[in-house]
Amino acid sequence: MTDGGQPLFRQIAELVENSIIDGSLCEEEQAPSTNELAAFHRINPATAAKGLNALVTDGILYKKRGIGMFVSTGARDTLRVRRRERFALQYIAPLLREADKLGVTTEELKAMLDNWEA
Repeated sequence: MTDGGQPLFRQIAELVENSIIDGSLCEEEQAPSTNELAAFHRINPATAAKGLNALVTDGILYKKRGIGMFVSTGARDTLRVRRRERFALQYIAPLLREADKLGVTTEELKAMLDNWEA
């Protein structure tokens, strides 16, 4: 389970985030345990714990002592907002810069996107 440039703990966090975003892990539902993630992905439990703890720090998960970690209320919306911002920075901004270099107008760009969908 290696994603080139991302550390394993970040990949674990992203997998849990993806489960929250796609609805397979709902708000107030218990997240997979450190040991479950470690066994499934064949990684060190400390690495899985670091990924989950990063989500706790971000407010996406919260801990119930002795029970496990749970998805915070509002986590899905929070993640969607963050991902949309990241999407804009990673894809939209470079697209607009390149379109500007090529003299492509906003209207032409919209038409290209509309045609791409069809």
